[in-house]
Amino acid sequence: MPLPHVTIAMPAFNEEKYIEACIASVQAQDYPADHIEILIADGRSTDATRDILARLTAADRRIQMIDNPARLQAAGLGLLVKAATGDVIVRMDVHCEYAPDYVRRCVDTLERTGADNVGGAQRPRAKTFFQRAVCAALGSPLGVGGAKYRSADAEGFVDTVFLGAFRRRVFETIGLWDPGAITNEDAELNQRILESGGQIYLSRDIVVHYFPRASYKALATQYFRYGRGRARTLLKLGRFPTLRPMLPFALVVSGVALIALPPLWPIAPAAAAAYALATGAEAVRVGGKLGPLAIPTVWGIFPVLHVSHGAGFAAGLWQYLRQPDWPDEPELVPPARRSHLRAV
Repeated sequence: MPLPHVTIAMPAFNEEKYIEACIASVQAQDYPADHIEILIADGRSTDATRDILARLTAADRRIQMIDNPARLQAAGLGLLVKAATGDVIVRMDVHCEYAPDYVRRCVDTLERTGADNVGGAQRPRAKTFFQRAVCAALGSPLGVGGAKYRSADAEGFVDTVFLGAFRRRVFETIGLWDPGAITNEDAELNQRILESGGQIYLSRDIVVHYFPRASYKALATQYFRYGRGRARTLLKLGRFPTLRPMLPFALVVSGVALIALPPLWPIAPAAAAAYALATGAEAVRVGGKLGPLAIPTVWGIFPVLHVSHGAGFAAGLWQYLRQPDWPDEPELVPPARRSHLRAV
């Protein structure tokens, strides 16, 4: 049985420090080189990213740079799929490290499971002390709400995966990523896949690592954006596959109510103490493995994750209830141009 052709779809913006190493990891994949094309949507980088891509493109005819004037990842991914000629679209991010068998495992899992999208766990990897603390917090159910795609040991059909490898027909029938999505574009697309009757599979054999944010401020900014994107998805699609994205918002609303409503003031100290004890005990459990100095850092990370995501969700509700900005219908793409390609 012939192997499917694969399109690597990679959005980028100002990635001069990382783009060359990331593409080298794609070139080092153990999947047949003549069955891979590498497409990069550059959001009009202002650093040396385009010069690097020009050099790489001249050296490897499989590489092609596509201009992404909107700069958003979701818009860039749509442009990449439109230009793709592969049977399988493997979505990659520049700031990740991929196992040499990443592409092959994605294709094998699509074949084996019949799923429409497959992926691996979002495995964090640290370079600094703070990143190690973030990794510990994200390994806790209190940090991620029990999300299966955060567990390296999880296997099976799920509601979303990290990044993803898609059968091309997903974009021909379900449509592209929402081009106006600032964040949460992957979860929104996966939700549409599920609502259409499709399936998403998480495999422990698909290995990719990413590096979390390196400061409280950067982490707070990231999770605020995540929360705002989650709110946009809820208003656009009307529901979530699970209640997990609502939990930080519920926590923030409860906290505000305890502060703002005088009848609730008598129970506010007990509620605050219960939260502090729960997160403190979990910080000891997951952070203690890194040494005693990590425990207070992990303890501080939990409220940053919860409050930032919840506040972002509230801000997103306020913003997008007043001014929805999503298209009425997703954009579909035509079948691949290469006639000899087969369905996976």
